[in-house]
Amino acid sequence: MQGLRLPLLVLLLYCCLSRSQANRVYVHPFHLFAAENVSCETLQTQTVKPLETLPVSPLDIEVVTPDNRDLSKLDSQRQNITERTAVLAELLNSLGLRMYQALSSKQQSTNTLLSPVNTYGSLVTFYLGASKKTASSFQILLGLSSGTDPEDCVSLVDGHKVLKTLQSINSLVDDGPKDEITTQVWAFTRQDAQLSEDFIQGTQDFSDTSFIRSVDFSKPQEAEQLVNTFVDKTSDGKVKNIIKDLNSSSDLLFITSFNFQGNWRTAFQPEKTSMQEFRVDETTTVMVPLMTHTGQYHYLNDKVRRCTVVKLSLSKRSYMLLALPHEGASLSDIESKLRTDVMSGWYESLQEGLLELSLPKFSMSSDNDLRDVLTNMNPEIEEKLLGSQAEFSRLSNTKPFTVNKAINKVLFEMSEEGAEPQDKTQEEGVPLKLSINRPFFFSVIEGDSNSILMLGKITNPTL
Repeated sequence: MQGLRLPLLVLLLYCCLSRSQANRVYVHPFHLFAAENVSCETLQTQTVKPLETLPVSPLDIEVVTPDNRDLSKLDSQRQNITERTAVLAELLNSLGLRMYQALSSKQQSTNTLLSPVNTYGSLVTFYLGASKKTASSFQILLGLSSGTDPEDCVSLVDGHKVLKTLQSINSLVDDGPKDEITTQVWAFTRQDAQLSEDFIQGTQDFSDTSFIRSVDFSKPQEAEQLVNTFVDKTSDGKVKNIIKDLNSSSDLLFITSFNFQGNWRTAFQPEKTSMQEFRVDETTTVMVPLMTHTGQYHYLNDKVRRCTVVKLSLSKRSYMLLALPHEGASLSDIESKLRTDVMSGWYESLQEGLLELSLPKFSMSSDNDLRDVLTNMNPEIEEKLLGSQAEFSRLSNTKPFTVNKAINKVLFEMSEEGAEPQDKTQEEGVPLKLSINRPFFFSVIEGDSNSILMLGKITNPTL
Protein backbone atom coordinates (compact mmCIF):
# COMPACT_ATOMS: atom_id res chain seq x y z
CA MET A 1 0.00 0.00 0.00
CA GLN A 2 2.91 2.31 0.73
CA GLY A 3 3.81 2.23 -2.98
CA LEU A 4 0.44 3.75 -3.79
CA ARG A 5 0.55 6.54 -1.18
CA LEU A 6 3.32 8.52 -2.87
CA PRO A 7 1.23 9.11 -6.05
CA LEU A 8 -1.56 10.41 -3.78
CA LEU A 9 0.74 12.95 -2.18
CA VAL A 10 1.91 14.05 -5.61
CA LEU A 11 -1.67 14.43 -6.82
CA LEU A 12 -2.66 16.50 -3.80
CA LEU A 13 0.38 18.70 -4.23
CA TYR A 14 -0.63 19.42 -7.80
CA CYS A 15 -4.11 20.26 -6.61
CA CYS A 16 -2.67 22.94 -4.35
CA LEU A 17 -0.45 24.36 -7.09
CA SER A 18 -2.92 24.36 -9.94
CA ARG A 19 -4.02 27.70 -11.33
CA SER A 20 -7.69 26.75 -11.22
CA GLN A 21 -7.47 26.59 -7.41
CA ALA A 22 -6.34 30.20 -7.10
CA ASN A 23 -9.79 31.77 -7.00
CA ARG A 24 -11.62 29.40 -4.69
CA VAL A 25 -11.32 27.78 -1.30
CA TYR A 26 -9.57 24.42 -1.50
CA VAL A 27 -11.92 21.47 -0.95
CA HIS A 28 -10.46 18.01 -0.49
CA PRO A 29 -11.64 15.80 -3.39
CA PHE A 30 -12.86 13.10 -1.00
CA HIS A 31 -15.45 15.40 0.53
CA LEU A 32 -16.93 16.32 -2.85
CA PHE A 33 -17.37 12.69 -3.88
CA ALA A 34 -17.89 10.90 -0.55
CA ALA A 35 -20.74 8.42 -0.25
CA GLU A 36 -23.74 9.39 1.91
CA ASN A 37 -23.38 8.74 5.64
CA VAL A 38 -19.77 7.77 5.03
CA SER A 39 -17.79 6.02 7.75
CA CYS A 40 -14.51 4.15 7.85
CA GLU A 41 -15.38 0.53 7.02
CA THR A 42 -13.11 -2.26 8.22
CA LEU A 43 -11.29 -3.87 5.29
CA GLN A 44 -11.44 -7.46 6.50
CA THR A 45 -15.16 -7.73 7.37
CA GLN A 46 -17.71 -8.62 4.74
CA THR A 47 -20.39 -6.07 3.94
CA VAL A 48 -23.76 -6.90 5.49
CA LYS A 49 -25.63 -5.34 2.57
CA PRO A 50 -26.46 -8.10 0.05
CA LEU A 51 -25.13 -7.76 -3.47
CA GLU A 52 -27.87 -6.72 -5.88
CA THR A 53 -27.26 -8.34 -9.27
CA LEU A 54 -29.02 -8.49 -12.60
CA PRO A 55 -29.03 -11.27 -15.21
CA VAL A 56 -27.13 -10.54 -18.41
CA SER A 57 -28.67 -11.08 -21.83
CA PRO A 58 -26.84 -13.54 -24.10
CA LEU A 59 -24.93 -11.97 -26.96
CA ASP A 60 -27.02 -12.08 -30.13
CA ILE A 61 -25.31 -10.56 -33.16
CA GLU A 62 -28.70 -9.51 -34.52
CA VAL A 63 -29.73 -7.62 -31.36
CA VAL A 64 -27.63 -4.44 -31.34
CA THR A 65 -29.90 -2.22 -29.25
CA PRO A 66 -27.98 -0.47 -26.43
CA ASP A 67 -28.90 -1.25 -22.84
CA ASN A 68 -31.99 0.43 -21.41
CA ARG A 69 -31.29 3.41 -19.16
CA ASP A 70 -33.08 4.80 -16.13
CA LEU A 71 -32.89 8.52 -16.92
CA SER A 72 -33.77 9.47 -13.35
CA LYS A 73 -30.60 7.77 -12.12
CA LEU A 74 -28.52 9.36 -14.86
CA ASP A 75 -29.67 12.86 -13.91
CA SER A 76 -29.59 12.45 -10.13
CA GLN A 77 -25.89 13.30 -9.68
CA ARG A 78 -25.77 16.75 -11.25
CA GLN A 79 -25.68 18.86 -8.07
CA ASN A 80 -22.46 20.85 -7.51
CA ILE A 81 -21.27 19.69 -10.92
CA THR A 82 -19.19 22.82 -11.61
CA GLU A 83 -17.10 22.52 -8.47
CA ARG A 84 -16.69 18.79 -8.98
CA THR A 85 -15.46 19.15 -12.56
CA ALA A 86 -12.70 21.56 -11.51
CA VAL A 87 -11.45 19.26 -8.74
CA LEU A 88 -11.79 16.07 -10.76
CA ALA A 89 -9.96 17.64 -13.70
CA GLU A 90 -6.85 18.12 -11.56
CA LEU A 91 -6.91 14.50 -10.44
CA LEU A 92 -7.45 12.94 -13.84
CA ASN A 93 -4.89 15.27 -15.44
CA SER A 94 -2.17 14.25 -13.00
CA LEU A 95 -2.91 10.54 -13.26
CA GLY A 96 -3.39 10.78 -17.03
CA LEU A 97 0.04 12.34 -17.51
CA ARG A 98 1.68 9.61 -15.45
CA MET A 99 -0.09 6.91 -17.42
CA TYR A 100 0.75 8.58 -20.72
CA GLN A 101 4.43 8.80 -19.79
CA ALA A 102 4.46 5.09 -18.92
CA LEU A 103 2.77 4.25 -22.22
CA SER A 104 4.88 6.57 -24.39
CA SER A 105 8.15 5.32 -22.89
CA LYS A 106 7.25 1.84 -24.15
CA GLN A 107 6.31 3.20 -27.59
CA GLN A 108 9.41 5.25 -28.35
CA SER A 109 9.22 5.01 -32.13
CA THR A 110 5.46 4.80 -32.68
CA ASN A 111 2.53 7.19 -32.44
CA THR A 112 0.93 7.22 -28.99
CA LEU A 113 -2.57 8.27 -27.89
CA LEU A 114 -4.31 8.12 -24.51
CA SER A 115 -7.47 9.68 -23.08
CA PRO A 116 -7.10 10.58 -19.38
CA VAL A 117 -10.88 11.08 -19.09
CA ASN A 118 -11.71 7.66 -20.52
CA THR A 119 -8.98 5.82 -18.64
CA TYR A 120 -10.02 7.42 -15.35
CA GLY A 121 -13.64 6.44 -16.03
CA SER A 122 -12.67 2.81 -16.65
CA LEU A 123 -10.85 2.65 -13.32
CA VAL A 124 -13.79 4.18 -11.45
CA THR A 125 -16.20 1.69 -13.05
CA PHE A 126 -14.06 -1.20 -11.76
CA TYR A 127 -13.95 0.52 -8.38
CA LEU A 128 -17.72 0.04 -8.14
CA GLY A 129 -17.25 -3.74 -8.16
CA ALA A 130 -14.16 -3.97 -5.97
CA SER A 131 -13.91 -5.35 -2.45
CA LYS A 132 -13.17 -2.78 0.24
CA LYS A 133 -9.48 -3.63 0.28
CA THR A 134 -9.15 -3.31 -3.49
CA ALA A 135 -11.42 -0.24 -3.49
CA SER A 136 -9.01 1.42 -1.05
CA SER A 137 -6.16 0.89 -3.53
CA PHE A 138 -8.27 2.34 -6.34
CA GLN A 139 -9.09 5.45 -4.28
CA ILE A 140 -5.43 6.10 -3.50
CA LEU A 141 -4.40 5.90 -7.16
CA LEU A 142 -7.38 8.03 -8.25
CA GLY A 143 -6.61 10.70 -5.63
CA LEU A 144 -9.96 10.10 -3.91
CA SER A 145 -8.77 8.69 -0.60
CA SER A 146 -9.78 10.60 2.53
CA GLY A 147 -6.12 10.73 3.56
CA THR A 148 -7.02 10.20 7.23
CA ASP A 149 -8.20 6.57 7.33
CA PRO A 150 -6.28 4.05 9.47
CA GLU A 151 -4.69 1.21 7.50
CA ASP A 152 -7.36 -1.32 8.52
CA CYS A 153 -10.37 0.61 7.18
CA VAL A 154 -11.54 2.74 4.26
CA SER A 155 -14.03 5.58 3.79
CA LEU A 156 -15.67 5.06 0.41
CA VAL A 157 -16.57 7.62 -2.24
CA ASP A 158 -19.64 7.51 -4.48
CA GLY A 159 -18.27 6.26 -7.80
CA HIS A 160 -21.45 7.29 -9.61
CA LYS A 161 -20.83 10.94 -8.72
CA VAL A 162 -17.35 10.66 -10.19
CA LEU A 163 -18.52 9.03 -13.42
CA LYS A 164 -21.33 11.53 -13.97
CA THR A 165 -18.86 14.36 -13.47
CA LEU A 166 -16.62 12.84 -16.15
CA GLN A 167 -19.56 12.66 -18.54
CA SER A 168 -20.44 16.28 -17.80
CA ILE A 169 -16.90 17.25 -18.85
CA ASN A 170 -17.42 15.49 -22.17
CA SER A 171 -20.78 17.19 -22.63
CA LEU A 172 -19.11 20.61 -22.27
CA VAL A 173 -17.20 19.88 -25.47
CA ASP A 174 -20.35 18.68 -27.23
CA ASP A 175 -21.86 22.12 -26.66
CA GLY A 176 -19.21 23.67 -28.91
CA PRO A 177 -19.65 24.09 -32.68
CA LYS A 178 -19.13 20.80 -34.52
CA ASP A 179 -16.85 19.19 -31.92
CA GLU A 180 -18.21 15.93 -30.53
CA ILE A 181 -17.15 13.24 -28.06
CA THR A 182 -18.75 9.80 -28.19
CA THR A 183 -18.11 7.27 -25.44
CA GLN A 184 -19.19 3.62 -25.66
CA VAL A 185 -18.78 0.75 -23.21
CA TRP A 186 -19.02 -3.00 -23.78
CA ALA A 187 -18.87 -5.62 -21.01
CA PHE A 188 -18.96 -9.32 -21.89
CA THR A 189 -19.35 -11.77 -19.02
CA ARG A 190 -19.38 -15.56 -18.78
CA GLN A 191 -22.73 -17.23 -19.29
CA ASP A 192 -23.51 -18.25 -15.70
CA ALA A 193 -22.64 -14.92 -14.09
CA GLN A 194 -24.85 -12.04 -13.05
CA LEU A 195 -23.40 -8.55 -12.69
CA SER A 196 -24.02 -6.06 -9.90
CA GLU A 197 -26.50 -3.26 -10.51
CA ASP A 198 -23.84 -0.80 -9.32
CA PHE A 199 -21.39 -1.89 -12.01
CA ILE A 200 -24.03 -1.91 -14.76
CA GLN A 201 -25.18 1.56 -13.72
CA GLY A 202 -21.56 2.68 -13.76
CA THR A 203 -21.12 1.64 -17.39
CA GLN A 204 -24.03 3.92 -18.23
CA ASP A 205 -23.00 6.86 -16.06
CA PHE A 206 -20.07 7.95 -18.19
CA SER A 207 -21.01 6.56 -21.61
CA ASP A 208 -23.40 7.53 -24.37
CA THR A 209 -24.26 3.89 -25.10
CA SER A 210 -23.42 0.67 -23.28
CA PHE A 211 -23.78 -3.01 -24.13
CA ILE A 212 -23.72 -5.70 -21.42
CA ARG A 213 -23.85 -9.27 -22.81
CA SER A 214 -23.03 -12.82 -21.73
CA VAL A 215 -20.89 -15.09 -23.87
CA ASP A 216 -19.98 -18.78 -23.93
CA PHE A 217 -16.20 -18.61 -23.53
CA SER A 218 -15.72 -22.40 -23.63
CA LYS A 219 -14.85 -22.14 -27.33
CA PRO A 220 -12.53 -19.12 -27.18
CA GLN A 221 -11.89 -18.70 -30.91
CA GLU A 222 -15.60 -18.68 -31.72
CA ALA A 223 -16.31 -16.36 -28.77
CA GLU A 224 -13.53 -13.99 -29.84
CA GLN A 225 -14.91 -13.73 -33.36
CA LEU A 226 -18.46 -13.21 -32.04
CA VAL A 227 -17.40 -10.46 -29.63
CA ASN A 228 -15.29 -8.65 -32.24
CA THR A 229 -18.08 -8.81 -34.80
CA PHE A 230 -20.58 -7.41 -32.29
CA VAL A 231 -18.29 -4.54 -31.23
CA ASP A 232 -17.52 -3.73 -34.88
CA LYS A 233 -21.23 -3.64 -35.69
CA THR A 234 -22.30 -1.56 -32.68
CA SER A 235 -19.45 0.95 -33.11
CA ASP A 236 -20.32 1.62 -36.76
CA GLY A 237 -17.07 -0.02 -37.79
CA LYS A 238 -14.82 2.22 -35.70
CA VAL A 239 -13.65 -0.52 -33.31
CA LYS A 240 -12.31 -3.60 -35.11
CA ASN A 241 -10.63 -6.77 -33.84
CA ILE A 242 -10.31 -5.33 -30.36
CA ILE A 243 -10.14 -8.67 -28.49
CA LYS A 244 -7.23 -11.04 -29.08
CA ASP A 245 -5.98 -14.21 -27.35
CA LEU A 246 -9.22 -14.95 -25.52
CA ASN A 247 -9.09 -17.57 -22.77
CA SER A 248 -11.81 -20.19 -22.16
CA SER A 249 -11.73 -19.44 -18.41
CA SER A 250 -12.49 -15.74 -18.86
CA ASP A 251 -14.94 -14.01 -16.49
CA LEU A 252 -15.17 -10.47 -17.90
CA LEU A 253 -14.06 -8.55 -20.99
CA PHE A 254 -14.34 -4.76 -20.64
CA ILE A 255 -13.97 -2.41 -23.61
CA THR A 256 -14.41 1.33 -23.92
CA SER A 257 -14.28 3.58 -26.96
CA PHE A 258 -13.56 7.31 -26.73
CA ASN A 259 -14.05 9.05 -30.08
CA PHE A 260 -13.17 12.75 -30.46
CA GLN A 261 -14.32 14.31 -33.73
CA GLY A 262 -13.13 17.88 -33.97
CA ASN A 263 -12.71 20.88 -36.19
CA TRP A 264 -10.08 23.57 -36.17
CA ARG A 265 -11.60 26.85 -34.98
CA THR A 266 -10.28 28.49 -38.15
CA ALA A 267 -9.73 26.44 -41.30
CA PHE A 268 -6.32 25.94 -42.83
CA GLN A 269 -5.92 27.33 -46.35
CA PRO A 270 -6.45 24.42 -48.80
CA GLU A 271 -4.51 26.14 -51.59
CA LYS A 272 -1.44 26.20 -49.35
CA THR A 273 -1.48 22.48 -48.48
CA SER A 274 1.53 20.79 -50.06
CA MET A 275 3.53 17.56 -49.83
CA GLN A 276 6.63 18.15 -47.69
CA GLU A 277 9.21 16.14 -45.80
CA PHE A 278 8.56 15.03 -42.22
CA ARG A 279 11.69 13.90 -40.39
CA VAL A 280 10.78 10.75 -38.45
CA ASP A 281 14.31 10.41 -37.07
CA GLU A 282 17.90 11.25 -38.05
CA THR A 283 17.88 8.80 -40.94
CA THR A 284 14.21 8.57 -41.99
CA THR A 285 11.93 11.05 -43.74
CA VAL A 286 8.43 10.62 -45.16
CA MET A 287 6.38 12.81 -47.46
CA VAL A 288 3.19 14.13 -45.87
CA PRO A 289 0.61 16.83 -46.72
CA LEU A 290 1.33 19.88 -44.57
CA MET A 291 -1.58 22.27 -44.04
CA THR A 292 -0.70 25.93 -43.70
CA HIS A 293 -2.42 28.92 -42.16
CA THR A 294 -1.13 32.43 -41.48
CA GLY A 295 -2.79 34.24 -38.60
CA GLN A 296 -2.67 35.24 -34.97
CA TYR A 297 -1.69 32.39 -32.64
CA HIS A 298 -0.77 32.12 -29.00
CA TYR A 299 2.65 30.51 -28.71
CA LEU A 300 5.70 30.20 -26.49
CA ASN A 301 9.39 29.50 -26.94
CA ASP A 302 10.30 27.40 -23.87
CA LYS A 303 14.08 27.64 -23.71
CA VAL A 304 14.28 25.58 -20.50
CA ARG A 305 12.53 22.54 -21.94
CA ARG A 306 13.79 23.29 -25.46
CA CYS A 307 10.48 23.31 -27.30
CA THR A 308 7.99 25.64 -28.99
CA VAL A 309 4.42 25.47 -27.70
CA VAL A 310 1.43 26.56 -29.80
CA LYS A 311 -2.23 26.80 -28.86
CA LEU A 312 -4.65 25.70 -31.60
CA SER A 313 -8.30 26.56 -30.94
CA LEU A 314 -10.85 23.87 -31.71
CA SER A 315 -14.31 24.76 -30.43
CA LYS A 316 -15.25 27.64 -28.14
CA ARG A 317 -14.41 25.42 -25.18
CA SER A 318 -11.63 23.09 -26.34
CA TYR A 319 -8.14 23.64 -27.69
CA MET A 320 -4.93 21.81 -28.52
CA LEU A 321 -1.56 22.53 -26.95
CA LEU A 322 1.17 21.34 -29.30
CA ALA A 323 4.83 21.08 -28.28
CA LEU A 324 7.51 20.85 -30.98
CA PRO A 325 11.05 20.07 -29.74
CA HIS A 326 13.76 22.46 -30.84
CA GLU A 327 16.22 21.19 -33.42
CA GLY A 328 18.42 18.60 -31.71
CA ALA A 329 16.14 18.30 -28.65
CA SER A 330 14.55 14.98 -27.66
CA LEU A 331 10.77 14.55 -27.57
CA SER A 332 11.11 11.82 -24.93
CA ASP A 333 13.04 14.22 -22.66
CA ILE A 334 10.21 16.77 -22.91
CA GLU A 335 7.54 14.13 -22.25
CA SER A 336 9.36 12.72 -19.22
CA LYS A 337 9.20 16.13 -17.51
CA LEU A 338 5.53 16.81 -18.22
CA ARG A 339 3.49 17.68 -15.14
CA THR A 340 0.21 19.55 -14.68
CA ASP A 341 2.06 22.62 -13.42
CA VAL A 342 4.32 22.55 -16.51
CA MET A 343 1.32 22.52 -18.85
CA SER A 344 -0.53 25.20 -16.91
CA GLY A 345 2.69 27.24 -16.94
CA TRP A 346 2.85 26.91 -20.71
CA TYR A 347 -0.73 28.13 -21.01
CA GLU A 348 -0.18 31.13 -18.76
CA SER A 349 3.01 32.14 -20.61
CA LEU A 350 1.59 32.08 -24.14
CA GLN A 351 1.97 35.31 -26.12
CA GLU A 352 -0.05 36.25 -29.20
CA GLY A 353 1.79 36.80 -32.45
CA LEU A 354 1.63 36.35 -36.21
CA LEU A 355 2.56 32.82 -37.31
CA GLU A 356 2.72 31.02 -40.61
CA LEU A 357 1.95 27.59 -39.18
CA SER A 358 2.34 24.37 -41.16
CA LEU A 359 0.90 21.21 -39.62
CA PRO A 360 0.61 17.65 -40.98
CA LYS A 361 -2.85 16.28 -41.60
CA PHE A 362 -3.43 13.54 -39.05
CA SER A 363 -6.10 11.39 -37.54
CA MET A 364 -5.14 8.53 -35.27
CA SER A 365 -6.38 5.74 -33.03
CA SER A 366 -4.95 3.43 -30.42
CA ASP A 367 -5.88 0.31 -28.45
CA ASN A 368 -4.51 0.51 -24.91
CA ASP A 369 -4.55 -2.49 -22.58
CA LEU A 370 -5.24 -0.90 -19.20
CA ARG A 371 -3.46 -3.69 -17.33
CA ASP A 372 -0.32 -3.17 -19.42
CA VAL A 373 -0.40 0.59 -18.85
CA LEU A 374 -0.70 0.11 -15.08
CA THR A 375 2.12 -2.45 -15.15
CA ASN A 376 4.34 0.03 -17.01
CA MET A 377 3.61 2.59 -14.29
CA ASN A 378 4.21 0.21 -11.38
CA PRO A 379 3.69 -3.59 -11.37
CA GLU A 380 2.53 -3.38 -7.74
CA ILE A 381 -0.30 -1.03 -8.73
CA GLU A 382 -1.51 -3.40 -11.47
CA GLU A 383 -1.40 -6.37 -9.06
CA LYS A 384 -3.55 -4.56 -6.49
CA LEU A 385 -6.08 -3.06 -8.93
CA LEU A 386 -6.61 -5.59 -11.71
CA GLY A 387 -4.10 -8.39 -11.18
CA SER A 388 -3.73 -11.37 -8.85
CA GLN A 389 -4.30 -9.39 -5.64
CA ALA A 390 -7.45 -7.63 -6.88
CA GLU A 391 -10.78 -8.79 -5.46
CA PHE A 392 -14.08 -7.98 -7.18
CA SER A 393 -16.57 -9.33 -4.65
CA ARG A 394 -19.00 -6.50 -5.48
CA LEU A 395 -18.97 -7.04 -9.24
CA SER A 396 -20.71 -10.40 -9.68
CA ASN A 397 -22.48 -13.21 -7.86
CA THR A 398 -19.72 -15.55 -9.11
CA LYS A 399 -16.73 -15.96 -6.76
CA PRO A 400 -13.91 -15.48 -7.50
CA PHE A 401 -14.47 -13.10 -10.40
CA THR A 402 -11.65 -11.56 -12.42
CA VAL A 403 -11.27 -8.82 -15.02
CA ASN A 404 -9.52 -10.59 -17.90
CA LYS A 405 -9.44 -7.82 -20.51
CA ALA A 406 -9.67 -4.06 -20.03
CA ILE A 407 -9.13 -2.31 -23.35
CA ASN A 408 -9.45 1.42 -24.05
CA LYS A 409 -9.95 2.38 -27.69
CA VAL A 410 -9.19 6.04 -28.43
CA LEU A 411 -9.96 7.71 -31.76
CA PHE A 412 -8.97 11.23 -32.72
CA GLU A 413 -10.39 12.61 -35.96
CA MET A 414 -9.85 16.18 -37.13
CA SER A 415 -11.67 17.72 -40.07
CA GLU A 416 -9.70 20.04 -42.34
CA GLU A 417 -12.59 22.48 -42.18
CA GLY A 418 -12.97 25.22 -39.62
CA ALA A 419 -15.80 25.82 -37.21
CA GLU A 420 -15.69 29.46 -38.27
CA PRO A 421 -15.22 30.97 -41.76
CA GLN A 422 -11.71 31.73 -42.95
CA ASP A 423 -10.79 35.35 -42.29
CA LYS A 424 -9.77 36.80 -45.68
CA THR A 425 -8.26 39.95 -44.18
CA GLN A 426 -4.55 40.20 -44.91
CA GLU A 427 -2.56 40.01 -41.68
CA GLU A 428 -0.12 42.88 -41.30
CA GLY A 429 3.53 42.23 -40.48
CA VAL A 430 6.04 39.51 -41.26
CA PRO A 431 4.91 36.19 -39.80
CA LEU A 432 7.21 33.84 -37.92
CA LYS A 433 7.33 30.55 -39.84
CA LEU A 434 6.78 27.41 -37.77
CA SER A 435 6.72 24.05 -39.57
CA ILE A 436 5.65 21.00 -37.56
CA ASN A 437 7.85 18.70 -39.65
CA ARG A 438 9.29 16.38 -36.98
CA PRO A 439 7.89 14.34 -34.04
CA PHE A 440 5.73 16.40 -31.68
CA PHE A 441 3.57 16.10 -28.56
CA PHE A 442 -0.01 17.35 -28.29
CA SER A 443 -2.83 17.51 -25.78
CA VAL A 444 -6.53 18.29 -26.25
CA ILE A 445 -8.00 20.25 -23.34
CA GLU A 446 -11.53 21.26 -22.34
CA GLY A 447 -11.15 24.92 -21.44
CA ASP A 448 -13.89 25.38 -18.82
CA SER A 449 -12.70 22.62 -16.48
CA ASN A 450 -9.10 22.42 -17.81
CA SER A 451 -9.58 18.66 -18.21
CA ILE A 452 -7.12 16.90 -20.49
CA LEU A 453 -9.23 14.92 -22.95
CA MET A 454 -6.31 13.46 -24.91
CA LEU A 455 -2.55 13.14 -24.76
CA GLY A 456 -0.57 12.01 -27.77
CA LYS A 457 2.53 12.15 -29.87
CA ILE A 458 3.06 11.88 -33.60
CA THR A 459 6.34 10.32 -34.64
CA ASN A 460 5.17 9.44 -38.16
CA PRO A 461 1.97 10.96 -39.62
CA THR A 462 1.79 8.27 -42.32
CA LEU A 463 1.25 5.42 -39.83
